[in-house]
Amino acid sequence: MIFISYSIKDISLLCKAQIFRGTSDEMIHQIVLDSRKSSPVHHSLFIALKGPHHDGHNYIKELYERGLRNFMISSGDIPYVHFPEANFIRVENTLRAFQTIARNHRNKFSIPVIGITGSHGKTIVKEWLSSCLKDLINLSKSPKSYNSQVGVPLSVWQCNQEHNFGIFEAGVSKPGEMGALEFMIQPTIGIFTNLGGAHDENFKNWEEKAKEKLRLFENSKVLVYCRDFLPIHNLVTKKTHFKELKTFTWSKKMQADLMIGKISKTDVDSTIQGVYQNQFIKIRVPFNDDASIENCINCWATLLFLGYDSEWVNKRVKFLSPVAMRLELKEGLNNC
Repeated sequence: MIFISYSIKDISLLCKAQIFRGTSDEMIHQIVLDSRKSSPVHHSLFIALKGPHHDGHNYIKELYERGLRNFMISSGDIPYVHFPEANFIRVENTLRAFQTIARNHRNKFSIPVIGITGSHGKTIVKEWLSSCLKDLINLSKSPKSYNSQVGVPLSVWQCNQEHNFGIFEAGVSKPGEMGALEFMIQPTIGIFTNLGGAHDENFKNWEEKAKEKLRLFENSKVLVYCRDFLPIHNLVTKKTHFKELKTFTWSKKMQADLMIGKISKTDVDSTIQGVYQNQFIKIRVPFNDDASIENCINCWATLLFLGYDSEWVNKRVKFLSPVAMRLELKEGLNNC
């Protein structure tokens, strides 16, 4: 893998941080957040994140003993004399500093980037699009379901000079979170998968939730979405700050770029018919549940926008497979 290196000095200047230096100004290739995971100790920077139930500063001694020498901290209580060979970068907020590093890293790439948000289906749409495109372009994508305030900068950090396309997902659970994710992802193409009941308790209504999620696309060139979700469609078409945003829509009910017609299901697959550019088209997908069909249509619409014809899409989507997700049921011992 090709790494883009940053020196301890580069990072400290970027984060406007104070440095407590050891014996070297090592070049940083990798970010470490979890002390429990095996990771290279050389050319790595441990960022001591603080959360409601954990504090990364508690693991500095353990990591130092394992050979890691570069740390980003926010606490002033570190006994530096106990770590004579370590480099410490001290910032006010380690998460915000990490996000600043990720933003700077993203700015080094002028490549198309798809940003995906929605109440459900983000990871599946990302994985299925990646599966369809993987042998045509060199993709950088979010690992697993890395779409949070911590997961997004980790995802963006993985971009390197070999990549010519990016696909990243972004999830929020309350107002005020999406701005930081847009700051790092900077999508040129957006996908809004759907709007559902997840995290309803933290929003006044679905319009507020849609508005927060749409912040991801404030600087995008185009947005792919289903116009049947009216809170999304109304905000995109009526609000002033989205007036320059082009759209590529699909719908089962209304006029759209991709009009979905009959959906025929069997025990193992489904055939989805549609109209695009005044032509009847169809794809056959290896799923028959409504959620998977919706996710397939989001992928279909995006690939049509990218210029791939329906025959090409049909050849790709028939090889899609289920994606392991959170809350997946596993059979355990003793019938549990």
